[in-house]
Amino acid sequence: MAPEDTPAAPERRSVTVRRAPKYVPFLIAGGLLGIVVAAVIAYGIPTSDQSYDANAVFGFFLTFCIAGGAIVGAIVALILDRVSVRRSERAVVESVPDSVPDPEDEDRA
Repeated sequence: MAPEDTPAAPERRSVTVRRAPKYVPFLIAGGLLGIVVAAVIAYGIPTSDQSYDANAVFGFFLTFCIAGGAIVGAIVALILDRVSVRRSERAVVESVPDSVPDPEDEDRA
């Protein structure tokens, strides 16, 4: 038996496992919430001054509410990320050698 054929001892490593939020869905959800808030402001609040159309008011508030909603979504994601760092756990993993070699490795030899 050649020295290359002897199985090596599996390598053990200590890793940190945690659940981190994805930021893009939080930004999108915040932007959608901003659209809803802008619609409520523009169409839900009655005004006595009719100098501006409700669609113009919606467009004006839409620009600010989408940006504000995205910022709120990012803040929520950052808070959840910090919480996940505190709740992280340590785990020990060990590498397992392949029982069947890859066909690409045989072609290169």
